[in-house]
Amino acid sequence: MRKILIAFVAALVLFSCGQSYEETKRITRAQRLKMMREDSAALKVAVLPTLDCLPVFLAKDHQMFDTVVDIRLKQFTAQMDIDTALMNKRVEIGVTDLVRAERMMKLGDSLRYLTATNAYWQLVTNRGARITDLKHLDDKMLAMTRYSATDLLGDLAVDSAKLKSERVFRIQVNDVHIRLKMLENNEMDALLLTEPQATAARLLKHKVILDSRKLDVHLGAFVAQGKGMDDAKRQQQLKVFIDGYNQACDSLNKYGLGSYRALIRKYCQAKDATVAALPKDLKFTRMTPPREKDIERARKWLK
Repeated sequence: MRKILIAFVAALVLFSCGQSYEETKRITRAQRLKMMREDSAALKVAVLPTLDCLPVFLAKDHQMFDTVVDIRLKQFTAQMDIDTALMNKRVEIGVTDLVRAERMMKLGDSLRYLTATNAYWQLVTNRGARITDLKHLDDKMLAMTRYSATDLLGDLAVDSAKLKSERVFRIQVNDVHIRLKMLENNEMDALLLTEPQATAARLLKHKVILDSRKLDVHLGAFVAQGKGMDDAKRQQQLKVFIDGYNQACDSLNKYGLGSYRALIRKYCQAKDATVAALPKDLKFTRMTPPREKDIERARKWLK
């Protein structure tokens, strides 16, 4: 009788555990589906750890986006990954540059420009490579990303120095952190960097031999999906995003980068010295479409 009772209790415990496991799986599956539905309904914004995304970081962290609307940041470290997210409709908005945006549209993706950004790129050369002029890029390695602002600017550098294109070896390095690390480790002769990575490179005494601002070339932008954004909910989300972005730009211009050092460290993984050395005169423009001449430059280069 004792053995029968023990067996009965053991079976009961085992059955209870089985129920608990199945119930846990069911709840986990339900939670997962709920999270997927919520993420699908949210306005998702793809960002890079670069300073042109600072208004978005600020608006998100300081609740400048109306909290009634669900706006989620999707963080990437390479432009190509943002391209993929945009093309596969996994995000509604993404930071990019005009070259990449025009190429995606040329390939059939429905995108529209939300705003230009203050992004600029500097061609930084390894101090150990003794490159002090564009003509010294001959027989050197230049890190960039294909079909992007860095690719276009690389061509401008080569053309202005009257070098043979095949004599400057373009090395595709997509991740912005890896690109900077390759400079720190003396693995690359020259790189095209935006902020705050450009400031980090300058602090290490690497030389800047080209600045896109001096060429009057402005290629940074945010784009939005051209399709699936017409319903009332998406339009409300978009309005909240634009209002929050503009408010963040006003705040950055009023109080300066110094007031948001912790935010830059958090999202850009920048060191204290880099944050402190960022240009003090950097301004952020409210939502403004890219200049037509910059769009045309990107289109012409792609041809």
